[in-house]
Amino acid sequence: MDVGEEFPEFILQDENGEEFDSMSLNGIRYVVYFYSKNGTAGCTKEALDFTSLYPKFMLRNIAVIGVSRDSVASHKKFKEKNSLKIKLLSDPDHDLAERSGAWGAKIMYGKEVQGTMRSTFIVGKNGAVEAAWKKVKVDGHAEKVLEKAISLSKS
Repeated sequence: MDVGEEFPEFILQDENGEEFDSMSLNGIRYVVYFYSKNGTAGCTKEALDFTSLYPKFMLRNIAVIGVSRDSVASHKKFKEKNSLKIKLLSDPDHDLAERSGAWGAKIMYGKEVQGTMRSTFIVGKNGAVEAAWKKVKVDGHAEKVLEKAISLSKS
């Protein structure tokens, strides 16, 4: 997905097993980030970084949503263990990841595999992508997303 494109609509289960419909976000700017797996070092750091900045996102009415292939039960355990504030959605068939361009070939341990490519999108009130980061490096990323979201809120 690139800036200006319509972010795909989705209905996925959250960490409580409840249906989360993207239509509920109409008129609200939100961040959706894709990550590989609950409990891994990089994914945990990213979730903790977004959680630490969560109050600043919420002050601007910007939801933060993490998406991975992990099960609902895994999300619940991951969220509770790390006291995460962000919403976690289960995309077991990687349908949303594929439709948003966050799924594809990557190199892991020297081999090419298909998987989640760490990606983040800011979706505007009209449903269009306002900012996109692909092949994200975790360190400092949540702060960059917040800075961009603040600048978008001012325009």
